[in-house]
Amino acid sequence: MNVPADLKYSSSDEWIRVEGDVATIGITDYAQHELGEVVYVELPEVGATVSPDVSFGVVESVKAVSELLSPVAGEVIAVNTPVSDEPAIINDAPYTDGWMIRVKLSDTNLPSDLMDAAAYTAYRADGGH
Repeated sequence: MNVPADLKYSSSDEWIRVEGDVATIGITDYAQHELGEVVYVELPEVGATVSPDVSFGVVESVKAVSELLSPVAGEVIAVNTPVSDEPAIINDAPYTDGWMIRVKLSDTNLPSDLMDAAAYTAYRADGGH
């Protein structure tokens, strides 16, 4: 399982990279692996608002449909439209080309329940408990 050290992780298997007051959000390598081949992605429009632990979209694979939950609050300022056209990008590069949305944070203090790489690795090793 690939877990980059420079990201934060949610218990619902989204990752977040913060640069100033902008957060890039995607799903983890673990999540894409569990889903299998991603065949469809539904993402919000630029200008939409997101809230912590509230769905901002859907990712569908040959095995399952899963909601995408935002780890933070803010306004969507960019949507990765290539993943809508080629959802397999998420399987190939979940932490780079497979990002989902960029959000202008309404609060740069991140939620305390976000995990660093070591905590997320331990969380997944414990079966998500």
